Amino acid sequence: MKHKVLIGVLTATLATTLLGLARAETVFVTLEKDNALAVVDPAAGTLVKTVPIGQRPRGIALSPDNKQLYIATSDENTIKIVDANSFKILGKLPSGEDPETFALNPAGDKLYVSNEDDSLVTVIDIAKKKVIKKIKVGVEPEGITVSPDNKWLISVSETTNMVHWINTKNNTIEANTLVDPRPRAASFTADSQQLWVTSEMAGTVMILDSQTQQVIKTISFEVSGITNDKIQPVGVVIDKDRNRAYVALGPANRVAVINAKTFEVEKVLLVGQRVWNLAFSPDQKHLYTTNGVSNDISLIDLDTQTVTKSVGVGTYPWGVAIKP
Repeated sequence: MKHKVLIGVLTATLATTLLGLARAETVFVTLEKDNALAVVDPAAGTLVKTVPIGQRPRGIALSPDNKQLYIATSDENTIKIVDANSFKILGKLPSGEDPETFALNPAGDKLYVSNEDDSLVTVIDIAKKKVIKKIKVGVEPEGITVSPDNKWLISVSETTNMVHWINTKNNTIEANTLVDPRPRAASFTADSQQLWVTSEMAGTVMILDSQTQQVIKTISFEVSGITNDKIQPVGVVIDKDRNRAYVALGPANRVAVINAKTFEVEKVLLVGQRVWNLAFSPDQKHLYTTNGVSNDISLIDLDTQTVTKSVGVGTYPWGVAIKP
């Protein structure tokens, strides 16, 4: 009997260890008010450490080789290059004024920055740490993304209510699409065929066809017990198989789960307060959200479509990136 009990304990321990190995990723969160970077172990559901990083960090991205983090320190007017293991600052990029959001191209050699105050997108050669071009766009550009096929750079301007389709070969605008008021974020499907854009003021998500640059579907949201003015879509991500999309609904404190084939809203998940941005785990089995007002992140199991844990990280979590 003792041997059976011991075997059972060892089996349970091994299963726990394997689960931890399967979820060995690290979650990085920028803390806008703490001027710091939070490092989270999602398997344990704990805050590992907080690292001072610079003044008002917001946008964050991981290099394709997972060795470096790029972090926009808005009040320093720069994007810092940070070692993803030691957290040593390796250098800076000339981002232009007040960088907030930015996007890497698939190769990881160019970085595109939204300069909201100047109505510009700044194009940076990372290796040379040099600005290649400044592209004039609409008023208050914020959301920015690059298509997986590297054909399009997308900038959305909040006040002009427009999506700008920028050719990545020559960095010029080829088309503009009028969308619902105050577009905040944009994300391509993995096949680059669709662009999903959130509208904070209209409370909608618009799906655009990449070939025609036209809106093919607009999705609205209803949340029981929440008034429409509190439903303010911000971050949006779509899984690689285009099965589901997930939309952060801001002060509604919910993440909407959308069938990405039928465009039907399947459910809404209660997360922390003022959910802002979100990111998949590398295997896309989990989703992590930054909740600005409750000062935590939510961990979502995508197999069960449930929120499994909240982890306190610091004051005003904003951006999130995941390292395998």
